[in-house]
This record gives sequence, structure tokens and C-alpha cells, in this order.
Amino acid sequence: MTQIEFKKLVERESRGLRYYAYQLTRNVEDTNDLMQETMLKAYTYQDKFEDGTNLKGWLFTIMKNNFINNYRRNLKRNTFVDQTDNDYYLDSVSPLVKNQGEMKFIMKDLEQALDSLPLSLKKPFTMNFKGFKYHEISELLNIPIGTVKTRIFVARRHLRLQLSDYAKDYGLNNATINQ
Repeated sequence: MTQIEFKKLVERESRGLRYYAYQLTRNVEDTNDLMQETMLKAYTYQDKFEDGTNLKGWLFTIMKNNFINNYRRNLKRNTFVDQTDNDYYLDSVSPLVKNQGEMKFIMKDLEQALDSLPLSLKKPFTMNFKGFKYHEISELLNIPIGTVKTRIFVARRHLRLQLSDYAKDYGLNNATINQ
């Protein structure tokens, strides 16, 4: 097929292409850009078009792919990733400087509450706290998984009661504590 024959066939399909481009972009300027890109690619890759195949389908596929590629490119261009350190804490509910003395008392009370747990509750609870899954704890301690879950639940409830004063001091209500 000669370039003149190809150009005539492409021009015959241009009206349908323009309508399709507008349906994709919903903007006259973007429609014109998409049409121009599609025509440029069609003429550039004319040698890839096989005589006797569906020219309309080929052109519409080029247009659709151009639109998708432009859309993805615009998404990447408009995505902003903040890689700076968050050094400023505006509207922070907690003070930026912690009272180290108060933290020592809290840690001491927390350690005492943990030490007051029986070993059968303390071991599964601390393993769960460190990130072990229920089934891993079950295998390591050689106890049923239901027992692991029960012991962790009982340990949490015991610690919640032991440390309830801190919940009141820090404004935690019962609904928050029971989660």
C-alpha cells in the first residue's frame, strides 16, 4: 500500500477517531493532542500495518494506548512523595519533651505488673508482644492454640486492671482500653 492510499484510508477514519478521542478526554484541547499523537504514530508505524486487516481497529488501539500512557504519565508527574523528616509537630496532642522521671515510674509499674503475672500467662503474652503468631507460640510452648489465645487474653485483662490508673491519667476510656 502506498503512502497516499494509507493517508486516504486514515483520513476516512479520522472523524470516528476524533469522536472517540473526545469521549476519552472530555476536553477539546486534549482531544486535538490525542488525535495528533495517534496520527503521528500511525504514519510512523505504517510499515507495521498489514494490508487487508482492520485499519479502524488498529487506529483505535493506537489511540487507546496513547491515552492510557498519557494518563499514567500524568499520574506519576502529579504524585508528590514527601521524603523530608517530619521535624515539626503542629497541633500535637502530646508534649514534644517527655518527662524522663515520669517515664521511669511508668516503666517500673509496667515491669511490676508483668512480673506479677504467673509464668504460664507471662510467657505467651511476652512472645505475642514480641511479634510471634499464635500458632508459633503454640508450637514453641507445646500447648494448644486455644490455650495460647486464652492465656494472652487473661494476661491482657490482668495488666489492664493493674495499670488502670494510667488509663485514667492519659484520658483513655473503657472502650479504648478494652480494644
